[in-house]
Amino acid sequence: MTGFPLVLKKDDPRKEEIKLNNKGIQTKQRAAGFMFLLPATVLIFVMSFWPIVRAFIISLQTGSSADLHWAKPVFWNYMRMFKDRKFLLTMGNTFLYLIIQVPIMLILAILLAQLLNNKDLKFKGLFRTMVFLPCATSLVSYSLIFKSLFATQGLINTVLRHLGIISQNINFLGNTGTARAIIIIALIWRWTGYNMVFYLAGLQNIEYSVYEAAKIDGANGWKTFWHITVPLLKPTIVMTFIMSINGTLQLFDESVNLTKGGPSFTSMTMSHYIYNNAFGTGVANFGYASAMSFVVFVLVAVLAVINMKVGDTRD
Repeated sequence: MTGFPLVLKKDDPRKEEIKLNNKGIQTKQRAAGFMFLLPATVLIFVMSFWPIVRAFIISLQTGSSADLHWAKPVFWNYMRMFKDRKFLLTMGNTFLYLIIQVPIMLILAILLAQLLNNKDLKFKGLFRTMVFLPCATSLVSYSLIFKSLFATQGLINTVLRHLGIISQNINFLGNTGTARAIIIIALIWRWTGYNMVFYLAGLQNIEYSVYEAAKIDGANGWKTFWHITVPLLKPTIVMTFIMSINGTLQLFDESVNLTKGGPSFTSMTMSHYIYNNAFGTGVANFGYASAMSFVVFVLVAVLAVINMKVGDTRD
């Protein structure tokens, strides 16, 4: 063995044999790859894609859960949805939470990540844990804590009254504006640390020499942040935007546990209203609930595609 590759002449019969052997090896490799992918593919189809298809089929049906039949006209549930004032109100509530809460939460997250990424900051681990800790709290638990804090006889009212800011207790959870504000505050409190972790990971992948070069060129803190940090974090920002939009459009726990959708549906989210139609009071209306769920799915998909197109910097 010389170690040099074998060079065959054009008309050498062994050349065809080598080609056939290579094709056989490639076929076996492809087959092995498909065998490894098959279990995961089947699970994804059964657990994800089939429920989506099944939900769309049910959305074209009406009647009780035990007697579903095709609607007449077939898109009647969708036509009914956009005449349903309660659904339109819950959709407006959900988009209000999305428009206000998501930008505030992500801006706070990126600012906290920038602050906690400072190499000269002491006790960084402690501060990072404290900011992330709300995310580790159970959804139900933190909703109940906020509910007790903002109750009519709760801690917030007591403190405000003792400070002389208010003369009598405020029914925070019983007024539309304050109920919505509490849900937004609760969401920001819980999810800011979660998004901060992603930004912190992104910042740690940026070479510190880039900031040093900018400092030598005379760039101040704001210019460094806006022209270096934000562009380099753009993929992470797009990802967190998509995840936050997805989560907010499916918001459920806060609406159920904090305000119960009140007063008069003015703080209720779409997912809460869908749940009430499917499993709440009265006859379970799976057809109508599935139609609303499918609309939420389409909204999430459309907004995710828009975010990816806006965030795609490739030519």
